[in-house]
Amino acid sequence: MPKADINKAGWEQSEFPILCETCLGNNPFIRMTKQEFGRSCGTCARPFTVFRWNPGSGARYKATVICQTCAKVKNVCQTCLLDLEYGLPTQVRDTALGRQTEAPTSDVNREYYAQNMENNMANGTKSMMQLGGKTSSAGKEMLKELARTNPYYKRNRPHLCSFFAKGECKRGDECPYSRWKTNYSHQNIKDRYHGNNDPVAHMILTNHAAAQGLKPPEDESIMSLFLSSLPASITEADIRTHVVNSLPHVPSSQLKSVVHVAKTRCAFINFKDRVSAERAAEAWANGLDIDGQRVSARWGRSRKGVSKAPASLSSPLTATTAV
Repeated sequence: MPKADINKAGWEQSEFPILCETCLGNNPFIRMTKQEFGRSCGTCARPFTVFRWNPGSGARYKATVICQTCAKVKNVCQTCLLDLEYGLPTQVRDTALGRQTEAPTSDVNREYYAQNMENNMANGTKSMMQLGGKTSSAGKEMLKELARTNPYYKRNRPHLCSFFAKGECKRGDECPYSRWKTNYSHQNIKDRYHGNNDPVAHMILTNHAAAQGLKPPEDESIMSLFLSSLPASITEADIRTHVVNSLPHVPSSQLKSVVHVAKTRCAFINFKDRVSAERAAEAWANGLDIDGQRVSARWGRSRKGVSKAPASLSSPLTATTAV
């Protein structure tokens, strides 16, 4: 950290970047260019040391886009912003582990937070992802199933040729740019880092939930999930607490009600909107751990076509039932 200039006291200097194996490339004789304070961090806006290199033959040049402090806080690559351990977007990892980022997103506090985190880690404090509390076994199992441990070098291919997209490229096979098009090429760095509205993460979570039998029903009016095999001593308040803590990306205000049926050890979790219910289904694809016991989750189903119950027997259970 530069000390001579007081205006540069919060700027970052480093000797080597924090990268995943895919971004580093398969070239064993890689050469990098280093530029101190070459750009501002994409998340905390502090100037940092920028590294630029070519991962291999036929690949585009890559560069670091966030500072090392922000990368250590979330345990991600400085270039692709994917988790270094599982190779997954931060939204997938945080959803599976039930964690929510503590980093502020406003311009006022993010630089102050980054400086404090840098000082804490300099004093021996580990990454915030390594601190945390107890993680559920269901979340760890989900991450092991989704983990991408092998490098995927096709991700380093050149970007789409803008002239080809317009149908005006005349270079043919000599064009150095790519001919393949993706819907995920334009992503916001801050949203991807903080795990908010990441289209790649949404695709991964949706496909995994469908593979586990939690594909969203076609009836958009269904906004409830059914939990079974609950602990015998659990209460409705305990269920609500576990549900809220396991869904950090779903506001607690979106939880409409929790209907606990102690006799059959099951519960109906009702949400106010369909999006929140789908986020819950994605997070509970491998089950939900409550008091050390694995609880299975299933979508509720509509009661259309079922004869209406007498008024004296009406209860919140008449809204949905188990699949």
